Amino acid sequence: MARALIVGCGCRGRELGGRLREEGWAVRGTSRREEGLAAIEAAGIEPALADPDRPGTILELVGDVAVLVLLLGSAAGSEEGLAAIHGHRLERLMEHLVETPVRGVLYEGTEAGAEVVEAASRTWRIPAAIAPSLSQPAYSAGKDRLAEAVKALLRGR
Repeated sequence: MARALIVGCGCRGRELGGRLREEGWAVRGTSRREEGLAAIEAAGIEPALADPDRPGTILELVGDVAVLVLLLGSAAGSEEGLAAIHGHRLERLMEHLVETPVRGVLYEGTEAGAEVVEAASRTWRIPAAIAPSLSQPAYSAGKDRLAEAVKALLRGR
C-alpha cells in the first residue's frame, strides 16, 4: 500500500486524502496548529503536526511516504514568511528528500516555489508535478485531478 503525506491538509487536502484512501492509499495529513488535527482525523486521515516554515517537521514524517503533496497555495502569513516557505525553506526540504523514500512531489503554491521544485526535480531526479494554482480554472477539477497527479508520480510519469 502506498502512503501519501499531504502538507497543508485543509479542506482541499482532506478531499484529496479521502479520494486516495478510497483507492487503498494510506494517507497522513498535516496542520500547523493542534486545532487542525481533529478535522484531519475526522476525515479518516492520520493527523500530524508539521509546519512548512520548519522543513525538519516535514522531514520527520516522510520515512514511510511514497508521494509528498505540498498544498501551499493558500498558505497565510507575512510576505516575508511566505517568501521563505516557497523559497529557501522549500529548497531545503527538496534537497533533503533525496535521502528519503519519497518517490514524487506534487506542489501547489507560487511561481517561485514551482521553480524551486522543478530545479530540485532536475538536480536530484525527484519526479515532480506542479498543480494549477487556486485561481486557475483547472482548480474546479479539484481532488480528482490532484489524485491523478499523485498516482502518476508514483508510476514515475
